Amino acid sequence: MSTAKVYVGMSGGVDSSLTAALLVEQGYDVTGVYMKNWTQDLPGMKCPWADDLADAKRVAVQLGIDFKVFDFQNEYKHKVVDYMIEEYKKGRTPNPDIMCNQEVKFKLFLDAAIEDGADMIATGHYAQVQDGVLKRAVDDNKDQTYFLYRITHKALEKTLFPLGGMKKPQVRIEAEKRNLFTAAKKESMGICFVGSVGIREFLGQYVNTNPGAIIDFQTKKEVGQHDGAIFFTLGQRHGLSVGGGLPYYVVGKDMDKNEVYVTRDLNDRELWREEVELSDLHWIGKQPADGQKLQVRMRHRAPLINTELHGKKLILMEPQRAIAAGQSAVLYDGEVVLGGGILT
Repeated sequence: MSTAKVYVGMSGGVDSSLTAALLVEQGYDVTGVYMKNWTQDLPGMKCPWADDLADAKRVAVQLGIDFKVFDFQNEYKHKVVDYMIEEYKKGRTPNPDIMCNQEVKFKLFLDAAIEDGADMIATGHYAQVQDGVLKRAVDDNKDQTYFLYRITHKALEKTLFPLGGMKKPQVRIEAEKRNLFTAAKKESMGICFVGSVGIREFLGQYVNTNPGAIIDFQTKKEVGQHDGAIFFTLGQRHGLSVGGGLPYYVVGKDMDKNEVYVTRDLNDRELWREEVELSDLHWIGKQPADGQKLQVRMRHRAPLINTELHGKKLILMEPQRAIAAGQSAVLYDGEVVLGGGILT
């Protein structure tokens, strides 16, 4: 049992609801906090923030805990949304959830909580932390450490992940046992905190796009038209609107020319990489030794691949397809998350 004061990030979903409930049962002095990061509606798409806030508040009342709202809208727009838009403009494929964790949840929220009197924070992420060391969750399918690799050791020392040792079906069962209001609530998909909005619809509100040519990389012939090169990413198959025969895959694009390059050959060398360069490296603890044998995950839920780190270069033991610049490569040593970097 602990009497430490913990501020729990409550999003209105089942994971954060059970997180708060478990910490109450463990004797912590729990305060629920809804992070108000985005409230803007988009054409034809209503932002669910008000409903999520109401759900989080209902659970807090149910648990008999204090409840607060932290307004981070300005910071979220600047640190997450603007970053994402600028990266897409450069022809890259960023991950806003990673930036949200780095800049908002485990920096802004942590600092605001501590300043308000908290000893620690907690979230419903599927991950484990021990003495400032980040480890993979028990549930491989739900493990969210890919999105958490840019957290600092200092932040992790003040963070709890109560769901890290549980599997998702168990979380639902435990929430139902406690009659939590959100026990049966569906998971939200889409951009971090924005709701179930596709990236194309979201970007369309902030960038001006023009139609352009889709060009066969081998023949150099135009095979179709796109509605904006910014919307396409390496390896993409769907949404090309190029009919007939085998499917095309995106192998590159030129933002200045507004051209998208495609191939029907899955073995095209442009689709595969045996080594990659990283930028903006971040290590949670000590930097791994040069040449150390590690594992890397190139995208959420992708399999772990054996690799060696040489400076900022990763040598992959198995060639990987459709590695998009702007995405993250997260490095592991067994269960331990070491850190990672941005793919160039």
